[in-house]
Amino acid sequence: MKSIPKISEAEWEIMKVIWGNHPVTAEQIVQHLPGSIEWSDQTVRTFITRLLKKKAIGFEKSGRSYLYYPLLSERECVQAESQSFLKRVFGGAANLMVTNFLEEVTLSAQEIEQLEQLLQEKKAQGAHKDPGTQE
Repeated sequence: MKSIPKISEAEWEIMKVIWGNHPVTAEQIVQHLPGSIEWSDQTVRTFITRLLKKKAIGFEKSGRSYLYYPLLSERECVQAESQSFLKRVFGGAANLMVTNFLEEVTLSAQEIEQLEQLLQEKKAQGAHKDPGTQE
């Protein structure tokens, strides 16, 4: 698995815009940010520069503008962030994390069915693995 850089909460906001709209200019990123975020053009450009240095995004020059695009998929970043959170908060114990979340939220019948189906699939996957191997 390739190394995924640590992306700050603010940088996530920029990445979400880029994932959903690439290629995109800095001005377009500002326009696509949620209304609750009121960053100046310079602030957005600072985050873009950080993401470029982290190799999370790339760019190509188009006339007088720069078009930004992701170098990392949203899925890769979500997986890396999830693993980091799991290790940091729950010591890597996925069952503790899932139990904690389930105790704290209200789920619809459909959501419970989806979780049950996912657990059954995981159970079936585990049954097909060689008992002498670990992941």
